[in-house]
Amino acid sequence: MAGHSKFNNIKHRKGAQDKKRSAQFSKLSREITVAAKSGMPDPDMNPRLRLAVNNAKAVSMPKDGIQRAIDKASANEGDDYNEVRYEGFGPGGVSLIVETLTDNTNRTVTNVRTIFSRNGGNMGETGSVAHGFERVGYIQYPASAGDEDKVLEAAMEAGAEDIASDDEGHEIWTAMEDLHEVSGALEKSLGEAESVKLAWKPSVEVEVDAAQAESLLALIDALEEDDDVQTVHGNYSVSDEIMEKLSGQ
Repeated sequence: MAGHSKFNNIKHRKGAQDKKRSAQFSKLSREITVAAKSGMPDPDMNPRLRLAVNNAKAVSMPKDGIQRAIDKASANEGDDYNEVRYEGFGPGGVSLIVETLTDNTNRTVTNVRTIFSRNGGNMGETGSVAHGFERVGYIQYPASAGDEDKVLEAAMEAGAEDIASDDEGHEIWTAMEDLHEVSGALEKSLGEAESVKLAWKPSVEVEVDAAQAESLLALIDALEEDDDVQTVHGNYSVSDEIMEKLSGQ
């Protein structure tokens, strides 16, 4: 179980998300409603809903907002959203997977294609980049959860497949179907995680230079700002030096 943590690479991303907290709550609310509609409206009986609720709690979404989103599903209220995945290429040949929840696919595909083209990217066909990724479970813990040995031991006992740690924290990967079970076991030994979700893990990462990184991060920011976009995954790697320089701009 080994790997190189990308925590330093995603500091910029986390900062961008902090600036868009209200939009983030809206997206989380949408995911909670969809998850609750897909099964039981009880997080203990619905793994997808439990993940959505945990992610909402991790960014301090108010409890009444979480409950309202669940109640919408229970009352069969709210729009019917479709889960649509888009794929494309960013600056430096980086592969990107864009996951959306939308009530209007025509609007969403037009917006996503426009964002790609305006920011040095190209939207591809479905399947054009997904073959270079693996669908897995992803669990993130802060450094305060414990040292690398403690977290590694807990992850192995819980049935995780891989772990990467650095000064910023710990990333734990699981098989897609094991995410709910592993996250539950880790919560007992390490406490509540910062993030628990399904993710696309690249088989090979593409190192980008400073100019490519600046354009790429602008593209990802623009995608994440779209109301219908839930998550953007990529196979990019940015050096700490470049990331610090861009974060200071």
